[in-house]
Amino acid sequence: DVPAWLKSLRLHKYAALFSQMTYEEMMALTECQLEAQNVTKGARHKIVISIQKLKERQNLLKSLERDILEGGNLRVPLQELHQMILTPIKAYSSQNSSTEEHSRDADSHHPSSLLGSDSQGSDCKDSAAGGMQQHHLPGCEGESGGAPLPEGDLPGQFTRVMGK
Repeated sequence: DVPAWLKSLRLHKYAALFSQMTYEEMMALTECQLEAQNVTKGARHKIVISIQKLKERQNLLKSLERDILEGGNLRVPLQELHQMILTPIKAYSSQNSSTEEHSRDADSHHPSSLLGSDSQGSDCKDSAAGGMQQHHLPGCEGESGGAPLPEGDLPGQFTRVMGK
């Protein structure tokens, strides 16, 4: 939910700019690109820092999982998870990147924007559900942390930490 995320950053006036981007384009934004779109200097800096934090979520989740398994206080991990769920999270697909690029090219007449329509939302739910069905995660009882999830599977990692 990019508009809600931008609003939480007090940058909601830039929602229209983000509505024209894919998730990948948003994650690759630079200050130069934002400057070319007439984004103010302070907002550019804040957006770039916020996107960097989005990129660090996978490592944060791994750290939270370790903290929980070590028997730490649950208050901080729960607060971190609460903040994270308010950020844009792309549905994970186990397809390799070349297959993803091919399907994106084939569907180029339907680019996926960050502020998609209702029909796209249902596609995302289907993808997320399909992704969950493809994971054969061990039970949450194990102290070992289970099998490692693929890099980029933020929804799976988030769900795993919640399970712990």
